[in-house]
Amino acid sequence: MKKVDKARESIFKTSDDVSGPDVKGHDFSKPQDLKTFLDAYTTTGFQATHLGIAIDIVKRMRADKVTIFLGYTSNVVSSGLREIIAYLTQRKLVHVLVTTAGGVEEDIIKTLKPFVLSSFEQDNKALRTKGVNRIGNILVPNDRY
Repeated sequence: MKKVDKARESIFKTSDDVSGPDVKGHDFSKPQDLKTFLDAYTTTGFQATHLGIAIDIVKRMRADKVTIFLGYTSNVVSSGLREIIAYLTQRKLVHVLVTTAGGVEEDIIKTLKPFVLSSFEQDNKALRTKGVNRIGNILVPNDRY
């Protein structure tokens, strides 16, 4: 077996099924109420706690009529905050998006198959043998890539 084949076999193990809630954010296309919005935090992932702070900052920026740049990294898209970015851009509440190639990659991957919410206390070595990657409390089986 060639070295490249051994490396491929080691890196791209067949994924075991993982279970848990799908990682996703609030669905802004449905009728809105506070309970539904807050309930979405249970499947949003680890960045959701900072949303309230960001909302206050954006309110001040909008009041001052400044150009709003929204910069984010791939982990923001991996979580359910992806839906918030879509909402903000669709309603022209931000003017410019700035992201990494990983941000674009994760967005494409999530359109193919969802990620799964888990916990931060996972055994990374055990997950790896099952072909499952961990992003904080989010599981991403290799078949998503």
